[in-house]
Amino acid sequence: MENPQGRLDHGPAVAVIDIGSNSVRLVVYEGLTRSPTPIFNEKILAGLGRQVQSTGLLAPDAVVEALQALRRFRALCDNLKVGRVFGLATAACRDAENGPAFIAEAERICRIKIDVLSGKREAELAALGVISGVHRPDGITGDLGGGSLELIDVRGTKIRRGVTLPLGGLALKDSAGQSLKRAEKIAERALAGVPFLKTGKARTFYAVGGAWRALAGLHMAQTGYPLHVMHGYTLHAREALEFCDLVKRVDPETLANIEVISAARRPLLGYAAVVLGRLIRLIRPENVVVSALGVREGLLYSLLREREKNKDALIDAARNINLLRSRSPQHGEELLAWTDRFMKSSGIDETADERRLRHAACLVADVGWRTHPDYRGEQSLNLIAHADFVSLDHAGRAYLALSVYFRHVGITHDDELSPRLRELASTRMLDRARILGAAMRVAYMVSASTPGVLPKTPLRVEQGKLVLRLSGRNAALNGERVVNRMRTLARLIGREAVVIEE
Repeated sequence: MENPQGRLDHGPAVAVIDIGSNSVRLVVYEGLTRSPTPIFNEKILAGLGRQVQSTGLLAPDAVVEALQALRRFRALCDNLKVGRVFGLATAACRDAENGPAFIAEAERICRIKIDVLSGKREAELAALGVISGVHRPDGITGDLGGGSLELIDVRGTKIRRGVTLPLGGLALKDSAGQSLKRAEKIAERALAGVPFLKTGKARTFYAVGGAWRALAGLHMAQTGYPLHVMHGYTLHAREALEFCDLVKRVDPETLANIEVISAARRPLLGYAAVVLGRLIRLIRPENVVVSALGVREGLLYSLLREREKNKDALIDAARNINLLRSRSPQHGEELLAWTDRFMKSSGIDETADERRLRHAACLVADVGWRTHPDYRGEQSLNLIAHADFVSLDHAGRAYLALSVYFRHVGITHDDELSPRLRELASTRMLDRARILGAAMRVAYMVSASTPGVLPKTPLRVEQGKLVLRLSGRNAALNGERVVNRMRTLARLIGREAVVIEE
């Protein structure tokens, strides 16, 4: 089949059917890549594991609902012509007496082998999901499902042996007899026996799983957070602990903006808060960071070749967007090299992480070109700030979005920007966004997004002056607007602007 326009050719689509203790989900990805993009995502909250602790069985009505969903998921995979379908099942199916019979029927419906993950394997895949979606992670990963909690230490691409505990939201609610006070005691006893938690002190706790995402979503709504992006949402540990205590203390239905959480999730919020609060008290991390990537993405990451694993997921995603949306993908790559030369000559201090973000910004700088000129800045900002990027924190999102915003509207027209969005970026990063935006305004005025021009029109700081060299037939590109944009950039870096025709 011909690859549809708007999609990249990463080979056949791949899908993961994830049979969890609370949710049953299908995610279809564009292909098996370093930054896989979902093209379809659907879940039902069947609650398979809600009675496993008390009865030892998957709930009968939940089994019926889950199998109906799996029939639909298989049909969707067939219609989407998915190349490979992977099936996973977690705590409820491995612990329930009728789990094997359910899995056998699920395999018949899905026409695939379903891997019933051990607790150790589930912890490993959750950790790999964090590795695939967080830039240089360092801390403890906790994956809270409906039936279990997996905990594992992650440093860069290295993971240690993990543990699994029966502290998932549904399991904890069941074993505690729907009492949050009893749940507190159960969680305290279970977590006291995990010795490696103390190694997470002053590091990061990576929160994986739908219940913790729901908690974070509620916190976002309560505080009026400017970005509606869950992955990378960061809370200082003290603030996260205070919010957990609030959720445990009051009826969630009385909280403002509770409607952002599905009705099926709300009864489990208190139990998710119990476990997270106890973990924060034991680990004493610096921050809590939400990872939207977990077991499913960890599985896909584990299937990649080493060369693919070693790619930077942010740059990979930015290159994909450049290919799909820019007038000239080659120009985006040339802009990256053009700004490299400028920054190296400028004497402006730039860390490796800042250089990485600048490269990503150059690759997505032209994504708004089809928009009406009056709205290119605003539309580009919204698209980039909310893009499906991973390996990027929210401060980095703000930098990327603001750089391209300034590239379209200029560095003085930020009165319409959300002040909260500006707050996500530090003063240093806001300054760098202005400088890059101003430099890109020079680049696009000279090149008109045409490949092959920027390599022949270098911008450098020479003998204390900002110099743009236009040689040969490119000398005719000089003009008042080029000079004005050069002057704006020169003022930002404290230099005098010179355009040299050679």
